[in-house]
Amino acid sequence: MRIKFLPALLVAFSAMLLLASCGKKSNTQGRYIPKDAVFVAHLNGASLTEKLPWDEVKANNAFKMAYTDSSIDAIAKAAMENPENTGVDIKTDMVFFVVKDSAGGYAAFQGKVKDAAKFKSYYTTALKNATASEKDGIQFLTDGRVAVSWDKDKFIMLSDLPEMNQVKELEKRDIWDTTYTKPTFTSTRNTVTAATALYTLKEDNSLAKEERFSQMINDKGDLHFWMNVESLYKGMPGMEALAMINMSKLYEDSRYAATASFENGQIKVDMKSYAGKEMTDIYKKYSGSKVSSEMAEHLPAKDIAVFFAMNFKPEGIKEFIKLTGMEGLVNMGTAFLGFNMDDFIKANKGDILLAVSDFAVDSFGRPNPKVLFSASIGDKASFDKLMAAGVKMGKAEMGENVAYQKNDKYFVIGNDKTANDQFINGKGGSKPAFWDKISGGPIAGYVNLQVILNAMKGEIGRDSFGLRTLQASQKFWNDIILSGGEFKDGGIVQHVEINLLDKTTNSLKQLNKYIDELAVIEKQKKESYKYTDVDAMFPPVMDSVAVAPVAP
Repeated sequence: MRIKFLPALLVAFSAMLLLASCGKKSNTQGRYIPKDAVFVAHLNGASLTEKLPWDEVKANNAFKMAYTDSSIDAIAKAAMENPENTGVDIKTDMVFFVVKDSAGGYAAFQGKVKDAAKFKSYYTTALKNATASEKDGIQFLTDGRVAVSWDKDKFIMLSDLPEMNQVKELEKRDIWDTTYTKPTFTSTRNTVTAATALYTLKEDNSLAKEERFSQMINDKGDLHFWMNVESLYKGMPGMEALAMINMSKLYEDSRYAATASFENGQIKVDMKSYAGKEMTDIYKKYSGSKVSSEMAEHLPAKDIAVFFAMNFKPEGIKEFIKLTGMEGLVNMGTAFLGFNMDDFIKANKGDILLAVSDFAVDSFGRPNPKVLFSASIGDKASFDKLMAAGVKMGKAEMGENVAYQKNDKYFVIGNDKTANDQFINGKGGSKPAFWDKISGGPIAGYVNLQVILNAMKGEIGRDSFGLRTLQASQKFWNDIILSGGEFKDGGIVQHVEINLLDKTTNSLKQLNKYIDELAVIEKQKKESYKYTDVDAMFPPVMDSVAVAPVAP
């Protein structure tokens, strides 16, 4: 009889597992982080220590200089020698976060305790004047605004930040008041109570059940960054005055998530931004398609240092303005200039391009690039109204070297008229070499770090140490690529790649060696200045006034 019902029970059990897996995503890393935390940084200790073992960090000259500094005491050196001397497990997840509240805010660092006895011994020695206490299995060491706490599994280090209320003080300040004195911020927070609240934090009030945070944490990476834009702006001084124009719509339920990975030859960053329901509806309906390849082909530049292109639906701008309640104010301003919001929307077709390229060096050795901006034209009559408004606002303010031109398809403005003419006439040539790496979405960007570094040679390379720093950077950095902008799975996604010249070595190892090389240069620079005869460099100025000899 039992065997008869076994298949049915297995099917039912499988269905329960399926339903559970389709439910809301959760995570363990955010279990003791308040859901309204302004900023969170998650460190994947396992992957970071695998990619850059501590012995390689210790071999870095910057590390060696810090280690031999006479101001570093023995207890700090013990941690530098081996972080596990502190009792902390550095090969597991660690999180740093900041919480904002009426008292200013606080910062906390959480991780796993590997050896509780070693942890207690280390921090008892490090915090010599700390007060020790214990409550409900949690041990505390408090010293001023700092509290170090731990139980058998984890630790939480918390520091009060009353300075976060400084923004409120700046709002009250009269910039013309010469008697103003900068306020002194005193810590009044009970850090033991604050830390205890984190240990006893209910899961529903933590980031453990925040699906967007869970999605970010589940994305494979070495570092994760989370920002609660709503918490950041809520209660910020000056926001009350903007309530009449619904500025809160811009940051309601707004979140920002990023995942960074150190790969061979590059650092990859995947970003995602979220908004509230009304802003999300605008993003979904009016997000752009693909950046214009035709505009890229028109670009006459040879050595492009910075490139940015974007495609958008102009109608979305109108909906955005209406959402914030600024439609009336905008129409009043544009009416004064001779057009209205509808003219602005119709004038734009939804493509823009910016390029900084072809650096030349002026007589002072300063880099002087060509700059070009272009926009696609929608309705010609409406665009003419915008052009007339621009002339009304004052062409002279743009400067003598700035020229602009347009045809039926494009408007272009830049500091090189020949380049403008080539762009308008479609004689730029072929698409940039990096085009295939950035195209395909509504946003595309590129930065050629080699071109920029070469352009800086005239200024930075005036002394031998500056030249060596520049050469070290030229051997290290290559370029930066930005792509994406699509609306996907509830948010706008973007991808960034920071590429290095060495494609075979992990970028974290390369960063360690790069910092090592810069540290050596800086040390030698300081030593050279130590023995420099300043008087010889700057001889005394001779008095040009003739003085008659005194008669005997």
